[in-house]
Amino acid sequence: MNKITCLAGGVGAARFLQGLVKTISKEDISVVVNTGDDIEFHGLNVSPDLDTIMYTLAGIVDEKKGWGIRRDTFHCLEALEEYGCETWFKLGDKDLATHIYRTSLLKDGLSLSEVTSRLRQSLGLRAKILPMTNDKVETKIATKNGTIHFQEYLVKRGAQDKVINVIFDGVEKAHPVPEVIDSIMDADLIIVCPSNPVVSIGTILSVKGVRKALKETKAAVVAISPIVGGAPIKGPADKLMRSSGLEVSAYSVAKLYRDFLDVFVVDHIDRGERKRIEALGVRTVETNTIMKTLIDKIELARATLESVNIMPL
Repeated sequence: MNKITCLAGGVGAARFLQGLVKTISKEDISVVVNTGDDIEFHGLNVSPDLDTIMYTLAGIVDEKKGWGIRRDTFHCLEALEEYGCETWFKLGDKDLATHIYRTSLLKDGLSLSEVTSRLRQSLGLRAKILPMTNDKVETKIATKNGTIHFQEYLVKRGAQDKVINVIFDGVEKAHPVPEVIDSIMDADLIIVCPSNPVVSIGTILSVKGVRKALKETKAAVVAISPIVGGAPIKGPADKLMRSSGLEVSAYSVAKLYRDFLDVFVVDHIDRGERKRIEALGVRTVETNTIMKTLIDKIELARATLESVNIMPL
């Protein structure tokens, strides 16, 4: 038995986890998920990354989009639009049920981690899903026209604004969910999923105690590069990295994680980066990291496990 803890954002991480649960016992997997993207919309508490992970592992995600529920309808949103409400955040009818239930439980005094546990059990998930914190943390993007929530930057404005700064509002007061630190310290392997290094993994690492635990754990730490050939597979990681003064490359991601990283998995396209990455003191493994099919996802998971001599199922 090998205990595995994953640090995860949304779509990229969810796709990797689809492969991981086919190669290792689900009960041995804990997933620490970014909650900086969480937003209140129409009075409801929405946790996009948590839901994407849960919907994907439950087999109900809209595979084409990578988020939301497959074959969902949008009647509620259409009615809200008739009332003149903002509807740029596309919440389907079945998806809304998740947010209504979450909001109701939070109002009853349950923590976000307790709510998430109920949701994942209802969805039949055996892997443990952990929000990074029960406290409110909001990722905000500073632009020349003002500071806006990350979801407004990404979804409403299509990531078109020039990014001046990325702010994790509230993170200095946030405490990790206790199980987060325990899952890192007790793990045999930590996997940093191929998620945005600035606003997904970076947000988790900004919660007090998380980076320290990653440096102190006896577990091997493996990260998978979300940058392939100098560009992200999905999302605005390139724009956010540039705004932080970072070169958009696999090397830059490895450098961000170098203080706790043992192994870095890169795509074949980035074989030319190996020498620079290994000069950081990080062992590099080269494989296909572009996940177009379930077989791709499984093979990437197998390569990740085998990089630290853990034999997949």
